[in-house]
Amino acid sequence: MSNKVSSTLVGLWFMVAEHLRLGSWDLIKGYTGGDNASLEPRITMQMVNEASLCKNRVRRKNYIAHQGFELLNGLGFLITDEQVHELLAKHTVSEAQSLQETLSLIRLNKGHYTGATIAIDPHRIISTTKRTMPKKKKQPNEPSRKMLQTFFALDTKSGQPIGFGIGSSGVNTTKATTDLLNMVNKIEQNALILADKEHFTNVLARYMKQDTQFEFLIPVISSKRIQKIERSLNFQPLWAGYAIAETSFHFTANKEEYRLLVQREGEVGSQYKYKSFLALSDKPASVLLSEKYAERWSIEEFFNFDGAMGFDRASTFNLNIRYGKMSLSLLAQAATYQLRQKLPKPYNRWNAIHIADSIFNKFDGAISVKDDTIIVTCYNVPEELKLHQHYQNLPEKLISEGIDPRVPWLYDFKLDFRFK
Repeated sequence: MSNKVSSTLVGLWFMVAEHLRLGSWDLIKGYTGGDNASLEPRITMQMVNEASLCKNRVRRKNYIAHQGFELLNGLGFLITDEQVHELLAKHTVSEAQSLQETLSLIRLNKGHYTGATIAIDPHRIISTTKRTMPKKKKQPNEPSRKMLQTFFALDTKSGQPIGFGIGSSGVNTTKATTDLLNMVNKIEQNALILADKEHFTNVLARYMKQDTQFEFLIPVISSKRIQKIERSLNFQPLWAGYAIAETSFHFTANKEEYRLLVQREGEVGSQYKYKSFLALSDKPASVLLSEKYAERWSIEEFFNFDGAMGFDRASTFNLNIRYGKMSLSLLAQAATYQLRQKLPKPYNRWNAIHIADSIFNKFDGAISVKDDTIIVTCYNVPEELKLHQHYQNLPEKLISEGIDPRVPWLYDFKLDFRFK
């Protein structure tokens, strides 16, 4: 750092401020078991910053030297694939889950979760693993491919993820979802859970009814029994071509009763289409079906919006490595969300790739040191992004927020920005 560095990655240095605000360094140290002087947390910080760039890896062979990316992580070099693999392989699934849980509690305290409705979704990620395994279809009209089965939980109002789980031969949908709901329970105990057809199981419904305070709405898998019930009900029209009905329901295996809500679409009997939902809620059927369930699609918006940060690809199927890599992507996503919140409209609707291309990768600049402060000079940053309002005189801004402006992974240097 004694020599000035010219770079086109200076926009990524804004993320240092957001990681200080989020407390990312303590989370990373907790995951790696390292301290402020250790190498492992800095290797991990590079993985987090790679996720912010929407890149699977930044290595010597695909990177122009002396751009400052390695300095951003407190390193004098770029890490190798072997170093990444060795670090992740040393840590357990439980350690990655603990990272997720702590991050979700921090995000709750920072107001990242603003609603009481949680969507849970089974999300299949196409994998390039070479191991022998069954192939599945991501969509019915697509060819079968190797898939990583994940399960995500998300606050539907803010669109922000709470955490995820991974399915495997030893962890079926019910078990993975139960573990995920245990994490959700620490965020919002009385949440309305909007689920998927894959969650229509006796065990999962009983768990939520008996062991939690959750409400839930689960699409029912159509069967001859369900179809017979649907066609026997008296429907209340809500508007042209849409009517609802309600009855009680229990699984064959036990007598626990739930609400069965049915919606019917169509004007003519021969064209009726039915869709049923299992419900545990005091809310009116009309509210649950026509208003609340539509919020579930916010989880698809999340994958479209931030999927490129590490939620749309999977190579190794070693569960501890995959949990670690994706949990660190959640950390990058949370910090990027904080930066996005500072952007004015319409720039605060940029997806992860757009932010990476237009902010993190876009600006020319220089990095230098003055006394105890790293100075990042950004050239020709568009005024309309208002970035100077949030990052110029950064040490003073952080102190006013009650945050120590020293950056521990940059050896306690402070950070400031100049815009020219």
